[in-house]
Amino acid sequence: MHCCMESGTMIKQTDIMNYIDVINHYPDFPKPGIDFIDIIPFLSNKEAFSQIVADIDANVHCPNVVTVEARGFLFAAPLLSQSKTVQNIIPIRKKGKLPFSDGDLRSVQIMKEYGPDNVFYRLSDIAAGKPEGDTFYLTFIDDILATGGTAAGIAKALNQERVIVDGKEYKVKVKEFIFLVEFPDLYDHAAMEAIAPIKSFMRIAGE
Repeated sequence: MHCCMESGTMIKQTDIMNYIDVINHYPDFPKPGIDFIDIIPFLSNKEAFSQIVADIDANVHCPNVVTVEARGFLFAAPLLSQSKTVQNIIPIRKKGKLPFSDGDLRSVQIMKEYGPDNVFYRLSDIAAGKPEGDTFYLTFIDDILATGGTAAGIAKALNQERVIVDGKEYKVKVKEFIFLVEFPDLYDHAAMEAIAPIKSFMRIAGE
């Protein structure tokens, strides 16, 4: 594997720091053939963490952020206290993690690198946010874009939703994807871009 900095979906990094130097690689984890990218070292580097949260904030254009447990939470949640744009976080969680009222919980089947899985979100978390016109626009934030199965599956499900607030129906639309790390060789670019534009801070491509 090598790191590449092609133009296109890359987010311009702050000159004082190269984020690719912060992360760690673990080949063949959790099984052979998987190149595991560990973003946890950001939590041991206050300067790097503060800067990447600021850079994420500079690229978010929606008041509502949807993010996936667990690592996505680490980088999205600080936006609530630091961002002038972000007003609401919509968590995507595993089975049994979200308490819910009747009709509130939604299940999404996704295809991960390791196989199929199901994740969940609540309509009430979307409705708690801020609409623009007749739509709740969302920024999807996660740590890794590999095959795209998780992001695409969740975004497609969200784009089909309708939420009711004070008797008025609103559409839901994922407007943009932001990832810390992108594997450009592993996902269908046309299919992902058809949902929303993709931005990333680091791209890791094969030889």
